[in-house]
Amino acid sequence: MGLSRFLNISKALSDRTRVRALMALKNGELCLCQLVCLLLLAPSTLSKHMNLLTEAGLVERRKEGRWHYFCLAGPEAPAEVRRAIDSAIQALEDDPQIQADRKRTRALVKKDLEELAACYRS
Repeated sequence: MGLSRFLNISKALSDRTRVRALMALKNGELCLCQLVCLLLLAPSTLSKHMNLLTEAGLVERRKEGRWHYFCLAGPEAPAEVRRAIDSAIQALEDDPQIQADRKRTRALVKKDLEELAACYRS
């Protein structure tokens, strides 16, 4: 692993919000609006956090119409990226904040995306 990749991964994992977002993706893809509702951040702020996770290779992004979806990097990701994800999951699996986020995420994925996005549209 090169120094740049190591630093990108380290930077991405050095923030509580980004780690919570990463852990929220453990059970599958989420829309930005679902992450906004989970983490209670402005869409623009959360987008910056997600960009750092994406640039580090920890998260993949796809766009479908107006919706932006995120998921954890897949098995084809570099080994150091997979190790970082696996390490975070293993270390934080039983963390009370992560468990609360997981419970809240289960409720959020049942809601309509239009309804979730309406709270931050002007």
